[in-house]
Parts: sequence; structure tokens; C-alpha cells
Amino acid sequence: MSTENLIEILDRFDSLPEAVRLRERSYQLLPTAGVVADIGCGAGRAVGELRERGVAAIGLDVDRDMVATARERLPGVDVRLADAGALPFADGELAGYRAEKVFHAIADPAAALAEARRVLAPGGRIVLLGQDWEGILIDSDDATTTRAAVLARLGTVPRPHAARQYRNLLLDNDFRDVTVEIHTGFFTGTIVLPVLLGLAEAARAAGALTNAQADSWIADQQRRAETDRLSCAIPIFLAAATNP
Repeated sequence: MSTENLIEILDRFDSLPEAVRLRERSYQLLPTAGVVADIGCGAGRAVGELRERGVAAIGLDVDRDMVATARERLPGVDVRLADAGALPFADGELAGYRAEKVFHAIADPAAALAEARRVLAPGGRIVLLGQDWEGILIDSDDATTTRAAVLARLGTVPRPHAARQYRNLLLDNDFRDVTVEIHTGFFTGTIVLPVLLGLAEAARAAGALTNAQADSWIADQQRRAETDRLSCAIPIFLAAATNP
């Protein structure tokens, strides 16, 4: 998927009322004073919203096109090209660290959290948000094919279960006051259809589904979307903790 298409999909999802509420909840868990870094900032929506709230927010992403888009949308705002494992901050420089839809893509979450601890000041706050990639709940008459599609997608994600591991990852890296909430997004219609079709295509590419199975499943989900019968639930984990 091109970065342009990904941005379009993210823009649609991030505009949904439940996504707006979830971001707002994540902001409530961050400090309002001091510098807050949004890791994996994408096109910069959270950075812009935090700055509207008076927070000194900085965006960081590993994708050059994402950084370019964020800079275009947020002229004059500090958005940097950077990796979660090597952040461009001095020890203790940050008051807050936020990462949404990031840790499933990090090969070594423990190393990223060690870097988070380095750049956070004592008492600084970390907030992590993300889905568990095995927990995608899709209504389908073909449960076997649906399960195969979901499981095949796991093989393309470096850390598909990172979100369910947030609490232990934070505890194991010596963060304290760890809390975890689960917010479930429920999607109907066409907005989630590209995600579901991507599952089937990943399963086809991995050999988990035959062409006939993938085509049949895709056609069924397309019909459901066209007739307002598509249903998909995705639990989102929201974890927060304090740097000692």
C-alpha cells in the first residue's frame, strides 16, 4: 500500500467519533506542561491536536513521506524523521511520550521502551495505543476462511501481540503506576473494507487461502459493505505509566 493510500485510510478512521474520543482520552493521560513527543506521528493529527490544547508537542516518524505530509499540514511545527529506538532528545528532555499504532511494527519493543525511559524526565508519562492483530472480529458466514485470513496477517506484522503485552512490557522496563484500558471500535459500511480486503490478500500471498477462497471471501465482504451488513470490531489497548 502506498503512503498516500495509507494516509487516506488513516484520515477516514481518525475522523470517526470513537477515534476522536480515544485520542482525547490519551491526551488526558499526558502532562500538559513540558515537551511531549508523538512517536510514529504519521500525518500529524495528534501533534496538531495536542498543540491546539497548548501542549509543546513534537512529531516523529520513520517514514519520510509521512513526515513531509505532517510538515505540510502543520507549517512551522517541529516534525522530525526519527526511529523509536534512537530518539533525537537528550536524557530526561521529555515530559511525555505518546505512541499510537507503533509498537506492533517495532522488532524490539523493550529497546524502544528503554529509549523512552532515557528521554523521559523522572515523573514523565508514557502513553501507548494499539490493536491486537489477532483480535480483529469480523462477521462472516465462513468462519474458517476468516480465521485463516486473520492469522495469515499476523505473519506480516513484527509484533502482532504487542498491545496485549503493554502492561508487562512497561512493568518489565521499570515503569510504575501502569494502567491499561480497552476501547472497542465497531465498524460498518465501507470504511473498514480496505482493511478486510488487505487481510484476504495477505492470506492469499502467504498461501493460507486459495485464489477461490480469497475471491469468495472478498466478494462476500464487498456485498456486506454495499448492503450495510458489514460488521467488524477491533479492541484497542490504551496503556499509560510513569517514569520513575
